[in-house]
Amino acid sequence: MVSAAGGSLGEVRVGIVGTGFVARRRAEALQTMPSARLVAVAGHSVADTETFARQYGAVAVETWQALVDYPDLDLVMVCHINSGHGEVARAALERDRHVVVEYPLALSAEAAQSLIALAQTRHRLLHVEHIELLGGTHRALKANLEAVGQPYYARYCTLSPKHPAPQSWTYCPELFGFPLVGALSRLHRLIDCFGPVARVFCQNFYGEVGEWGDGGDGGDGGGYYRSCLCTAQLEFAAGLVAEVTYGKGEGVWEADRRLEVFGDRGALYFDGDAGRIVDGQGDRPIAVGSRRGLFAADTAQVIDHLLTGRSLYCTPEASLYTLQVAIAAERSAATGQAIEFSP
Repeated sequence: MVSAAGGSLGEVRVGIVGTGFVARRRAEALQTMPSARLVAVAGHSVADTETFARQYGAVAVETWQALVDYPDLDLVMVCHINSGHGEVARAALERDRHVVVEYPLALSAEAAQSLIALAQTRHRLLHVEHIELLGGTHRALKANLEAVGQPYYARYCTLSPKHPAPQSWTYCPELFGFPLVGALSRLHRLIDCFGPVARVFCQNFYGEVGEWGDGGDGGDGGGYYRSCLCTAQLEFAAGLVAEVTYGKGEGVWEADRRLEVFGDRGALYFDGDAGRIVDGQGDRPIAVGSRRGLFAADTAQVIDHLLTGRSLYCTPEASLYTLQVAIAAERSAATGQAIEFSP
């Protein structure tokens, strides 16, 4: 694989945009890899950026624009607010950097599609992180799908109560995106299992929208909510119907992380990190691997791909397709109408 400077990669030199949870997981992973090195970091707060950079042996730069211009970087990892992903990814690709970005790639399908085309034109890697595909629940789901026969119904619920709701960009539609855009993995997991979507219907509720909060990470969006509850029904081309519920904040009273799949010969139930199968032979547990270390696993795959060319677990085109479904859900919620989906 060639470096951003045009030579052969022996050590991957990395810059990170962001200093939050994901950025730290990336930096920790890079420290364990002899074939990669964190070189530079840019964040919203100068003090936080300098502290982060010292901790991981990197240089603190003032802005993300300065980071993508930093000399001899091979790879830029974009780990900040959702609304900024597309702009940073584009600038890095235009400077011939490889790019890793947390989902969503952008808040619009058109912007995401243009970034994929730009990466192809520049012959640069554009990888959209979807660590849910690497997790124990997803692996157990795919490993046991055949055992329940033909799936016809799925239900996926993730609820996170927060009292009080945090003053964070993750509670601002302008910065986080529509709930199922910002939380794209809730749809991506199902699409990875069940294939193309034919129809989408969605409803969304925001509780008590106001102007409190500064976004917490460079966000200065126009309105923050204290809670949201978003529900969507997906009709898949294969015939399966799935219901997805995503909610967080002060209007949610009990945490829930549950995934169920019904087939004509049995059903799969995942409750938190526990799984079981129910069929004609009874009710029995199934092994579910850990959710720990997934950002490290994703980072290791990216570095390995850059050095060896080995394929990654997820393509940007697959992430784009799910983003298009999420935007169809947003349109359905706005209009009250079901959307016949064809990207």
